[in-house]
Amino acid sequence: MKIEIFSAKFFFAVLATLLLTGCVNIPKEIQGKTETPQQNLNLIKNTPRAFIGQEGRFGGTVVNVTNERQRTRLEITSIPLDSNAKPMLTEPSQGRIIAYVNAFLTPADFQYRLVTVIGTISGVETGKIGTVPYDFIVINTSGYKRWYSTEQRMMASVLMEPLNARQRAEIQGIFNH
Repeated sequence: MKIEIFSAKFFFAVLATLLLTGCVNIPKEIQGKTETPQQNLNLIKNTPRAFIGQEGRFGGTVVNVTNERQRTRLEITSIPLDSNAKPMLTEPSQGRIIAYVNAFLTPADFQYRLVTVIGTISGVETGKIGTVPYDFIVINTSGYKRWYSTEQRMMASVLMEPLNARQRAEIQGIFNH
C-alpha cells in the first residue's frame, strides 16, 4: 500500500514538473529576436501602420498556400497562441494574415495545418475572403513551425480530464508535504 501511494505521488510529481517546465518552451525556429513580439492581431488590425517594422508572432490554420517565384504565400486564419506559441484550438479566429516564407513549401504539407510564424510586420495587403473585401496584415517570416494536431489533443486531454477523488487527494498530498 505504501509503495503504491509513493508510486502515485512520484508519478504526479514528475507529471507536474514536466507540465510546469514544458509550459514556457517556445521552439527555437519561432523564438524571434525580441522578447515580446506582437501577438495581438486585433490591436494591429486597428492601426496597422503603427506596427510596420515590428516583430510579430501569429499562428492558426493555413487556409491557402500559393507558391510564387521566390517565396510561398500562406493565408492563415489567426487564433491566439499559448505560452509555447502553439495555436489554441479552443479560441475563436482573430482574423487572417498573410505570411510570406522565403522558400518553396509543398502545399499539401501546409494546407489546413496548424502553423506559427514569426517575422516582421510589413503592412496590409488588400484581398478577398470569398467575395468579401478584406485587409490582410502581412508578415515577412523569419521562422515558422508546423504543428501536429495530436500534440494539442494529447496535452488538452491530459489537462482537461477530470481527476477522481483519489487522484485529487494524492496531488494535494504531494503539495502539502
